[in-house]
Amino acid sequence: MSRLQLAVILGSCLLFAGLYFGGDTKPEAQKAVEQTRALSATSTSIESLLPAARQQLSVDTSTMVMGLEKKLRSAVTDTTKVESLKKLAGIWYDAGRADISGYYAQEIANILNTEDAWAITGTTFMIGGRKASEKKIKDFCFENAKTAFENAISLNPANYTHKVNLALWFTENPPQANPMKGILMLRDLNQQAPENVLVLTTLGRLSIRTGQFAKAVERLENAVQLEPDNKKANCLLVEAYDGLNNKEKAAEYAAKCIDG
Repeated sequence: MSRLQLAVILGSCLLFAGLYFGGDTKPEAQKAVEQTRALSATSTSIESLLPAARQQLSVDTSTMVMGLEKKLRSAVTDTTKVESLKKLAGIWYDAGRADISGYYAQEIANILNTEDAWAITGTTFMIGGRKASEKKIKDFCFENAKTAFENAISLNPANYTHKVNLALWFTENPPQANPMKGILMLRDLNQQAPENVLVLTTLGRLSIRTGQFAKAVERLENAVQLEPDNKKANCLLVEAYDGLNNKEKAAEYAAKCIDG
């Protein structure tokens, strides 16, 4: 799962959970887990994806997967289950199936129920959704990614990384009635925490993507003032100044991008 931890960082379902469970007295963390299990059963299910995915594995990889699945079925402790699930997630990720890997990451999160486990799940599903060519797989991944990020936020609302991840989800899956939702979420985060470098860098990257190079420079310059050695911000400033045709400033930050 270590490779998953390095993966690019990327009405609400929580409201649905609140309405569905009504006034019961279950802890919020438990509700989050149950919510994920309920949503996993909707749309495309893992049971419909696994058979075809297994057929695409090499003989050796298929043998490893079957052995781990057998070990998982016989596991009696959460520790043993998580060990097998991590290995399965890693194998499927290396095989280029982040959608399947995300499922196993989700199973780990269901057991551990930590913010990090849910963040890894969301990030893995986001990668799967971006890579998928079939709509049903995209939908499966993005649906579960959103829930995972929301679960991470529910466990630690103070962690801006999870909030940025959810905002980025909305930039890639904008609601028809509110296509700017993701950007507005990021702007709101910036107002809440104007010195949060991750938020500034994310807004800067999105500004570059939309050709707003001056706005990107403003945000990214703020980021490097706060963290001069932040390589991502320095590298993005190269793109931003290139967009403004300011070769001198682009070269200045190019040196910091290489050395950062």
